[in-house]
Formats: sequence, structure tokens, C-alpha cells
Amino acid sequence: MSSTSTRTRTDRPAARRRWPWVLVVLVLVLGALAAVLGPRLYARSQEGRAAAPLSSPAAGAAAPTAAAPTAAADDPALEGAWTVTGGTAGYRVDEVLNGQDVTVTGRTERVGGELTVAGGALTAGTVTVDLASVTTDSGARDGQFRRLLGVEANPDATFTLTGPVPLGGLDEGTALALTLPGTLTLNGRDRDVQVPATAQRTAEGTVTVTGAVPVTWADFGVQAPDLGFVSVEDTGTVEFAVTAAPA
Repeated sequence: MSSTSTRTRTDRPAARRRWPWVLVVLVLVLGALAAVLGPRLYARSQEGRAAAPLSSPAAGAAAPTAAAPTAAADDPALEGAWTVTGGTAGYRVDEVLNGQDVTVTGRTERVGGELTVAGGALTAGTVTVDLASVTTDSGARDGQFRRLLGVEANPDATFTLTGPVPLGGLDEGTALALTLPGTLTLNGRDRDVQVPATAQRTAEGTVTVTGAVPVTWADFGVQAPDLGFVSVEDTGTVEFAVTAAPA
């Protein structure tokens, strides 16, 4: 009896000494699992949350032509001044969280602009986007976006057409593929761009122009953030779908 009691009393302190080490190992294992599974679970939770690419409201009505038209439009209804009456614009970029890619989209409906059609061609045009109103699903991300783009000093992004674009074939119910030469102004920096776009004319007499252009943030003086565990790709896409009506 004495031998058994002594062994039991001796074993109990040893067991108590082992428990802190067990807890330390358990914490380390759980931390490692969180580091591995956390980004995967976050990436999975974000699936489907990125906005779809912008498109014309009736894009299914007709497939865009294979190339930009070379002839001027002969419809006098297209001639004159046009005003941007609505639309959506924003950006698309990939974040990398511990190796897991997550696509993020920012959107705003605060767009405006003026267009001019003369001689059957789009001869002038300016579209302006209010950057302060661009939002994602994260207020913290939106605040960082505004700081990086210097929105306080440069509140707007602007696209300005720099060459004529013939509009031959822009008939009601058709979707016409265009290339828009212009200058993109972002963060107070100008860059020449060639924007692939689609123009679609409706029965109501409006025209919706949809386009997307890849951008390298450094070209506009923007340093893509890298926080170690999460980083933003150096390139992204600026997207827009704007509707214009005769002024």
C-alpha cells in the first residue's frame, strides 16, 4: 500500500508539469492551421463577391463586330452633342493573401461626361469618374484606395478622347466593337491608352459604351500595397459602362 501511494503522489506533479507543454504545442498547432487554412477560408468566402465585368444592357442582342469600323456613320440622328446620363465605372484587381488570390472590384455610379459626333464619327469626348465614391465590400480597403490614389488632391479620374472614331454600323440593336484612343488621367498623372470598347444603340435613342483597359499602378504614381501577409498585384483593370443621350 505504501509503495502504491508513493508512486501515485510522485506521478501527479509530473503530469501537472507536462500540461503546460501540451498547451503550448496545441496553441502552436492551432496557429499553424489558422495560418494555412485562414487565407483559404477567406478566399473561399470571397468567391462570387467580385462584381461581374461591366457589359451593355442588351449585349446579347448582337455580337460585336470583329474590328472597329472604317466608314463613317450616315445617320443624321447621331450628329451633334451628347451627354453622359448614367453608368457605372470602377476597377478590378487581385489581392494575394498568403498565396491565395482574391479578386476585388470597386464600383461607383457617379460618372459624367460629354461627347460629340460630327461627320459620322465620334470626334470628342470626356468621361469623368468620382473616385471618392468608389466602394468595395470593405470600408478599410476603400480608405486605403483613396489614400493611394491621392483622391483628396485629385478627386476625379478622367478619360479624354484624342482621335476620331468612325461610327459606321452603329445601328439600333447592334453592338459595335470600337477602339477608343485617349488619355487616362489618374492621381494627377496622364497616360495614353487604347481602350477596347463596345457601343450599343437602343430604340430609345441612347448609346451605351462599355470598355475596360489594363493599367499598371506605378504608371500613375501609385505604389501597390504589400503588407507581407497580404499584397495587391501591380496591375489591374479600369472598367466602365456609360450611357449617353443627345444633349
